[in-house]
Amino acid sequence: MEEKQHKRRVHYSGKYPKKFEEKYKEKDPEKYRETVERVISKGSTPAGMHISIMVNEILDFLKITPGMQGLDCTLGYGGHTMKMLEKLKGDGCIYGLDVDPIESEKTVERIRKAGFLEDSFKFRLINFANIDKVAEEAGRFDFVLADLGVSSMQIDDPSRGFSYKTDGPLDLRLDPKHGESAAERLHKITEQEFIGMMMENSDEPYAEEIAEKVFGIMKKGGPMDTTTALRNAIESALDKLPAEDKKEAVKKSCARVFQALRIDVNSEFEVLYSFLEKLPDILNPGARVAILTFHSGEDRLVKKSFKALKKAGVYSEVSDDVIRPSAEECRLNPRSKSTKMRWAVRA
Repeated sequence: MEEKQHKRRVHYSGKYPKKFEEKYKEKDPEKYRETVERVISKGSTPAGMHISIMVNEILDFLKITPGMQGLDCTLGYGGHTMKMLEKLKGDGCIYGLDVDPIESEKTVERIRKAGFLEDSFKFRLINFANIDKVAEEAGRFDFVLADLGVSSMQIDDPSRGFSYKTDGPLDLRLDPKHGESAAERLHKITEQEFIGMMMENSDEPYAEEIAEKVFGIMKKGGPMDTTTALRNAIESALDKLPAEDKKEAVKKSCARVFQALRIDVNSEFEVLYSFLEKLPDILNPGARVAILTFHSGEDRLVKKSFKALKKAGVYSEVSDDVIRPSAEECRLNPRSKSTKMRWAVRA
């Protein structure tokens, strides 16, 4: 019998680990609860975790009662789903959807360990643009949640390439097994198309300067296949800015450019269009829908759809104004600051 080798823990310098792969305590909240609580209390998200946003506001609106059937269109870390399952009290079912095969596997395992088995929670590895296919199997729903944000465990993992703050492959795909990475996309589009992408997807004010720098580097054979390479190109493109303004401008432009690429790579606007179009047909009369958006482009689409369908008599009520997270939630979870919630009730 082959002797099992002991695997040593990752060693790190300093009092606390800095790199994602070193944070083994943060990634094991069941074993190291105190560490996780300490990280959260400081306004940070533990590595490999995601802190669900506006849970109370969502539950207050959805008014979930036992016997209902619900749909979480973007399962993520499963925080919203678990709270909604608790409201069902063992009577009813929630379908959870996600396109990320890596994180969804961990989430489903966590939900099963919490005691929610197949009769109360069903997972489908499918894009929420295809909610009509889910409804063919499940029937119509009494409540629906769509959290359109990228989960923290995706952002924080350097291997996924979502963040300009850590070095990794320039990927940005929610499903890394399908489609083109952001690096591949950059090599297929023109400079003008990149400018249009940044302006349309994130209102980037320095789109022309950034595109000129990025494509200038690639034309000379320079690499543009890592998060660091793109970040450095953006920083170089803004060299003409005054020194006192540059640092903040680079930070904001990096966030916007990465957002623009992520939206393009994952066809996020097209997916949202399809979802909003199909949504009324999967709802029971009186069903409630809550959608969390994280940038103006998403919010405009949701607002326009809800308003038009209320006018057409499809929805009996829609939110007139967005609901935002409380000041206390924003303090504890800074990633919630840009969140906007809109809701609708099926006629």
